[in-house]
Amino acid sequence: MKAIITNSYGSPDQLVFSDQPTPKVGPDSVLIRAKAASVNPVDWKITAGYLDPIMNVHFPLIPGWDVAGVVEAVGADATEFTVGDEVMGYVRKDEVQHGTFAELVAAPVRTLAPKPAELDWRQAAGLPLAGLTAYQSLKRVGVGRSDTVLVHAAAGGVGSLAVQIAVALGARVIGTAGERNHDFLRSLGAQPVTYGDGLADRVRALAPEGVDAAVDYVGGGMVDVSQQVLKDRSRVASITDGEVTAKGGHMVWVRPSGADLTALGDLAAAGQLTVHIDTALPLAETAEAFRRSQEGHTRGKIILDIS
Repeated sequence: MKAIITNSYGSPDQLVFSDQPTPKVGPDSVLIRAKAASVNPVDWKITAGYLDPIMNVHFPLIPGWDVAGVVEAVGADATEFTVGDEVMGYVRKDEVQHGTFAELVAAPVRTLAPKPAELDWRQAAGLPLAGLTAYQSLKRVGVGRSDTVLVHAAAGGVGSLAVQIAVALGARVIGTAGERNHDFLRSLGAQPVTYGDGLADRVRALAPEGVDAAVDYVGGGMVDVSQQVLKDRSRVASITDGEVTAKGGHMVWVRPSGADLTALGDLAAAGQLTVHIDTALPLAETAEAFRRSQEGHTRGKIILDIS
């Protein structure tokens, strides 16, 4: 099979498009013929070595955790799916080596959910990691009906999904973004505010009594800003601020969950959740996809077309 690999930590230039062995399929796993995968910032952070202190990474490394495709074979005890099923997954395993940037992916059934017919292959590939991050962080701070929630980096891959999920939960959403993305946020159901100096004052102008919850997907002091406008300083979650727990909030490291991913699929099937695609590139151009992700200016998801 064709796959993207790297033989050592380094820049995107070290990624190689090459032939690799077909992955082995464990008893609780299925083999997926991948149609698409998506690039997340964590992918290039792993290949750069930034996560080496906390994750066991082995080379040659096939990066990638998101995938959408068709089940081609099933393990001896993988009763949840059958050959021909269309699935999507956040395929994070305990050891990092055999990822999703490949034509064939072995995935534990616990990481998978049925692909909604309402999402095409690109959208389905873009949903798992970003969607689960958004869903689990909103749940962590208890977002529900009639809450006002502040979403930082609301136009990005995670943020744009968090806006839609929060709206589906019945919340009012205030989203931070550059002015070029304000109309996009309005289309998702959020009230946009421009990030930068004076952000807390701009949020207070929209929510004079304060906000009920906040989720930070960008870092750079957004937890501190959030706690200036939160009614309860503990109802903030971050995926980037390593000090958030010490500040009384919640650190979120997204977990694979077939149940949570199925819930997201149900929102998509109900027309309440759409995955916005910024860029789609062939698998062989993963290095360029990494470079675009590193720039940090995408609206929605970067997708790799596989087959």
